Amino acid sequence: MAHVADRHETLVSSFEALRRDRSAEPDWLRGARTRAFDRFLDRGFPTTRLEDWKFTNIAPIASTPFVRAEPATLTPDVIQPWLFDASVPHQFVVINGRYSWNHSSASALPAGVTISTLTGRDGAGRASDAERAIEAIDGSLTPLVDLNTAFLDDIVFIDVAPGTVCRDPLHVLFVTVGGDAPVMASPRLVVRAGERAQASIVETYTSLSGVTPFTNAVMLMVVGPGAIVEHVKLQQEPLDAFHIAVMASRIDRAGTLASRAITLGGRIGRNDIVAVLDGEGAECTLNGVYVADGESLVDTHTTIDHAQPHCPSHEVYKGILAGRARAVFNGKIIVRPDAQKTDAKQTNKALLLSGDAQMNTKPQLEIFADDVKCTHGAAIGQLDDDQMFYLRARGIAEMDARNMLIHAFVGEVLHGIGAPAVRDRARHALEAKLSLAAIEELV
Repeated sequence: MAHVADRHETLVSSFEALRRDRSAEPDWLRGARTRAFDRFLDRGFPTTRLEDWKFTNIAPIASTPFVRAEPATLTPDVIQPWLFDASVPHQFVVINGRYSWNHSSASALPAGVTISTLTGRDGAGRASDAERAIEAIDGSLTPLVDLNTAFLDDIVFIDVAPGTVCRDPLHVLFVTVGGDAPVMASPRLVVRAGERAQASIVETYTSLSGVTPFTNAVMLMVVGPGAIVEHVKLQQEPLDAFHIAVMASRIDRAGTLASRAITLGGRIGRNDIVAVLDGEGAECTLNGVYVADGESLVDTHTTIDHAQPHCPSHEVYKGILAGRARAVFNGKIIVRPDAQKTDAKQTNKALLLSGDAQMNTKPQLEIFADDVKCTHGAAIGQLDDDQMFYLRARGIAEMDARNMLIHAFVGEVLHGIGAPAVRDRARHALEAKLSLAAIEELV
């Protein structure tokens, strides 16, 4: 197995420069940064010797001398193509990990919905909230979470007050802007839905021109008792970009989280998704689609932790691989001793469009209760020859028949997206990516 050869000199220099630039920060934040960076240096980048990274060699990330992404100024015309139309009125922009008040529409939020940042627009800040947001997640998953803490420039908080029903999606656009040297952005988002609140959160990730952008993102979500949250993540970064992300969520009693991840870009992309069903009757859906071509690697690790009884969970992840692309799916379901009457279902399917594509899938069940229903399944294959023959026999061109079957394969995930504008954006992005993959296979 190849191992990652850590290279920290540039990161150390960037961290020292950050501490000098942020010398006026409160002691608790400076201390949190230092402790996180020390932990990262102690452990280094994950290597293939670790079970959770066995098939994901991030040597290209570890060996690249990334510097901290500096503040960037973008004109509205650069941002606009990545925003939604008027049907999604609430849109927030984060550039190189820093919230942009100028590009965001925070003034028109409905009653009960607030957005704030680490320091606040007037510099007042929410120190207690920020401190809790850091302590709640740091070091709990990978060293890259510690790296995010060490270098984060901002934390964006979205709060939905108890009983608030927010009918329009809340869209957060994360943009990484490259420079003359490889840059690393460290965005962090915290979403909190109060008791019986309802909201839809959409994350979009993209990278603009520059040398080898690296987005190292962390998202924390709390779904209160009886709250309903729909979450969509659309990752559309260029083929030379690196994207590592952690999403950790806690769902309280009778709360519902439906999360869908559409991963379409990057040289290496990894999503670590953790959902803890922490109250009786909590429900979770984790679905996703990933498409990779060329030499790309897409890795998805999910954990659904049933900590309380009477909690259903549903999971469907589908991948489409072309060229020499590789993908990893590791789905873990944990059922704690007190989580009786658990009902958990997991499915992972992958469609290989070329003989050189490779898929590694590993469904896991860890069950410590006796009155449960848990199922999982995985399937890897190519397009069905009989279905292709059926369509071709009715005069449908080979490429059109191929695309029809591919679209049908991923439709189950996309159809579950509630907002039409978001669903259409995801569909168009997926179609564009699939067309590139299909063309590659014909050449």
